Amino acid sequence: MKDKIIIVTGGNKGIGKAISHEFAELGAKVKVFARTIPNDLNEFVDGKTDLLSNIEFFAVDVSDFDSVAESVNKIVKSEGKIDVLVNNAGVTKDNLLMRMSPEDWDFVMDINLKGAFNCSKAVIRTMMGQRYGRIINIGSIVGTIGNPGQINYSASKAGLVGLTKSMAKELASRNILVNLIAPGYVETNMTDALNDEQKAKLVENIPLRRVANPSEIADVVVFFAHDDSKYITGQVLHVDGGLAI
Repeated sequence: MKDKIIIVTGGNKGIGKAISHEFAELGAKVKVFARTIPNDLNEFVDGKTDLLSNIEFFAVDVSDFDSVAESVNKIVKSEGKIDVLVNNAGVTKDNLLMRMSPEDWDFVMDINLKGAFNCSKAVIRTMMGQRYGRIINIGSIVGTIGNPGQINYSASKAGLVGLTKSMAKELASRNILVNLIAPGYVETNMTDALNDEQKAKLVENIPLRRVANPSEIADVVVFFAHDDSKYITGQVLHVDGGLAI
């Protein structure tokens, strides 16, 4: 990964933060797209200040193609290439269908699905020209099995599956691989707020009987970015402790 140019959307927290850290630790130049840039970058890298030389932040709204294209063009101008795009940016606006507003539907779809389209479109000309690229979409188990109260989120993540497979077929001849990782439950601020009873209920249907650490998702992202996976494209890999079995 040394000196690879990696774009990670939504890379300022949660799974995206873990992905950014792992690539930076491996020597890649990580370009973090986020709507808000952390005030304290030392806190962002958890005190590992040596990582900061490999991380650069861009204030980007992935739902706005012009915002995405402007930052992508800056990166191409300064670095001359883009090796990997990780479409990780995602939001939720949960509610039952009968109570969900059209605005909440549009908000989630614009970030989760349209955002992945915008970022992929913005990088693809460069990747095609260099005849090399990796696009890794971060989906969700609910894009496969659904979830009550998450109609918009589930639909957006299911849409990423179709986006992934179609792009994989379009771009394979240019040595651009496109794959999707579908995490199950992952340790986040939300799960940290649950009490012991709630946590026990959360994991009772997971064969491994625990939620994932964000770094365990990041490990798989790195695998798809690495040449060890150079004959894999168009795949959906569940990283869910067996929940989707």
